[in-house]
Amino acid sequence: MLVFPNCKINLGLHILGKREDGFHNLETVFYPVALRDALELIPATNYTTEIEFTGTGLAVDGDIADNLCVKVYHLLKKDFPELPVVKVHLHKTIPMGAGLGGGSADAAFMLHLLNNKFELNISTPQLLNYALQPGSDCPFFIINKPCFATGRGEVLEEIKIDLSAYKIVLINPGIHVNTGWAFSNITPALPQKSIKEIVQQPVETWKYELKNDFEVPVFAVYPQIKEIKESMYNQGAVYAAMSGSGSTIFGIFKQDTEPALPKNSNFFIKIIN
Repeated sequence: MLVFPNCKINLGLHILGKREDGFHNLETVFYPVALRDALELIPATNYTTEIEFTGTGLAVDGDIADNLCVKVYHLLKKDFPELPVVKVHLHKTIPMGAGLGGGSADAAFMLHLLNNKFELNISTPQLLNYALQPGSDCPFFIINKPCFATGRGEVLEEIKIDLSAYKIVLINPGIHVNTGWAFSNITPALPQKSIKEIVQQPVETWKYELKNDFEVPVFAVYPQIKEIKESMYNQGAVYAAMSGSGSTIFGIFKQDTEPALPKNSNFFIKIIN
């Protein structure tokens, strides 16, 4: 069984306050984007371990045991001991540590794969609970539709946003922004206007009101990321912003606009039509 986990961008991101559990309350809109990994799962009988994991494409740092797909398998194995030995292969296209949620997407799609392949009959609310354990934005990929997110990012409300009339350009400069550092450099505050309200306005108005709080500290330390955002507007973007805590910048362009993209081999660049 083969699936194609997609990434997301954040349309606005406000950090509202620190929680007693150490996390932060936030508000954002998660929007799915058609940049995809490939994830395949098949039952296996010739392996001594419960899960055999292999990967191709972009290199994934860390031990295989720490891969979120492997963790999801063991998470379900605790509650469903009848899960058989499986072989999993991940072809990685979504860059890691880029604010695009690629690892969370892989984990959520792995939950769906195991649930569907082995007929575990896990309900959507139960899948959402499982998905929260690998990461705060993982539950979004269970729904995988535009959502207004609050809480840690796990309280989700589907929202009507359609960007199909535009092209989305993603540029990642290969800079890893530490998420913990980014949070520590933000002073939480309640916004004057909710992101939920702003995104219902015409896209052309977003540049004046739709903000990502992480941009201030990140741009101060990594001015080259700020320059990418500015270049998006110089090339005709109707809206541009950083996704998550970075370092990917996305630009939303009218379909007939042809931006001159940077010719830098260190950048990951993708156009989504």
